[in-house]
Amino acid sequence: MNLSQDEFGRLLFDGEPVNPVRAHPISAPEEGISLTGADGHERAWLPRLADVPEPAQGLLRRALSEREFHPTLTRLVSVSTFSTPSLWTVETDRGPLQFHLKSEEDIRRLGGAGEGRLLITTSHSLQLYVADRWALDRHSRRLLERFL
Repeated sequence: MNLSQDEFGRLLFDGEPVNPVRAHPISAPEEGISLTGADGHERAWLPRLADVPEPAQGLLRRALSEREFHPTLTRLVSVSTFSTPSLWTVETDRGPLQFHLKSEEDIRRLGGAGEGRLLITTSHSLQLYVADRWALDRHSRRLLERFL
């Protein structure tokens, strides 16, 4: 695979600037990566990121992390009220955060019944990912259950 970076840090595929885009960023982040040109047309399809040899894989991972911003909620500290809209104070893998939850519909369950994955959308359209709500501490689970 002919991946490199130019002097400005842009990802190049066969000398042409490209953007890596995950086909399924939440459900299968390691599978289905499209390299798209400036015109939006696909230049290459990568079925599995793990199959891409180094150093190209490192370049792809770095470019993807710069493009995507989905903080993972690690702890729910407090909520202002158990009705919506409410002010939430949380801890994420990127640091503490306070946001407004407009309605219960802004908490989406991902996957089938019994799965603990959630996607919470703030009033500013930032999406927080909860990998497994059952793995959160007891206090966080209790606060979250009031909204589900």
